[in-house]
Amino acid sequence: MSIGKAEYLRTLTVSTLQNRSVPVGTELDGSSPPSIFIGSAGYPRVYAGPLITPEHGDTGIYDTPESWIPAQKSQEEIIGYRLSLVRGKRLVETTDIHSRFVSQLQEIVLSDTSVESEAAFLEVPTGFSLSEEHAPFGPSASIDTLSCEPVRWNHHLERVFYDTDLLARDAVINLHQEKVPFSAIQKAFSAGTMGNGKKRHLVPTRWSITAVDSTLADSLYNRVKQFSPIDTWRVHEFSSLHNRYAIILTPTGWQYEWTEAFIRVLGDEKLVFSDSEVKRPKTEYSSVGGCYYSCKMAVLEALLKEQKQAGAIVLREATEGYVPLGVFNVRENVRNAMLTRGKEFESFKDAFSYVSGTMTLEPEYFIKSGRLLRSLMKEQQTRLSDFTSCKTEHSDGDNYDK
Repeated sequence: MSIGKAEYLRTLTVSTLQNRSVPVGTELDGSSPPSIFIGSAGYPRVYAGPLITPEHGDTGIYDTPESWIPAQKSQEEIIGYRLSLVRGKRLVETTDIHSRFVSQLQEIVLSDTSVESEAAFLEVPTGFSLSEEHAPFGPSASIDTLSCEPVRWNHHLERVFYDTDLLARDAVINLHQEKVPFSAIQKAFSAGTMGNGKKRHLVPTRWSITAVDSTLADSLYNRVKQFSPIDTWRVHEFSSLHNRYAIILTPTGWQYEWTEAFIRVLGDEKLVFSDSEVKRPKTEYSSVGGCYYSCKMAVLEALLKEQKQAGAIVLREATEGYVPLGVFNVRENVRNAMLTRGKEFESFKDAFSYVSGTMTLEPEYFIKSGRLLRSLMKEQQTRLSDFTSCKTEHSDGDNYDK
């Protein structure tokens, strides 16, 4: 099967989760986790609005991806949270950040807690949204009126909001260093609450996720490249949400390759997509999309904590039962992989032989797609035959089907 990643994922998303959204009428009284969504179609005139669940009280779990994997939430639980979120939408100019409606959206994302909200829609909300880039959400409809109870703002986000001289890039980096969750930073960035006061504008959700990931990755790279490389080959592994990850750290300066395989998710397909960079960050947008930057950020974040430099070859397998849930799936799985105790090896051959034996896909698929992987094989004087004999039946991780 010869198919591009974007086309493949479109096919996958229309084949799953039909009729799973929460039923709702033209009026909704509930709670926002807090959360908003800003579309990209028609930019700079886009549809923006809140995400509200019919539940009351603390609904933070509905939109805190950082907590799902450590809490061992299943894919079904996550989908249940997300499809319970109803999207209200209104057409707005991205530069019109002082309107009453946009100000309400900003108050929502700056909140330190869930926001009690009431919305009236012009029609009954229908459908759902599923994407590899952003987390799913449930039915949507044009919003007529929105009211929210007063809330206490997160003091880190509030400080950035009122600092109209602070560049958005520096605000993102500072908030990350202050351990503000990625999801909170991204939503505040999307709502135009940071940056030079005269240049602030709404940023579509999908774009803002990659913007925050890539901003943090570039900043982390500039710090990590000052450290000495690790002194062994190392492998970190993690499995959850119908994904398996293997991260091979190389005792070199920074080099990075992301390779993802979709194995029999729709039928009998084995599709592999890959992109890489050597020595310095990519300047053009990655051919594999936002997951490239989410993974990169997570690896560099862990290397900074260790105060070491390394290269990284990251292999991901998505298997039967996989559903696109957004790039959080990559970021948080890789973060959790990097928290595990790595297995150390004396050579590239030993490290990749081990990984080849634990992954479902035959090693030649990864080698054929991975330019950096092939370069390392040549450099380390290894051949495909060195790894095919190592292929063994793997044992599933405890969290593989979560």
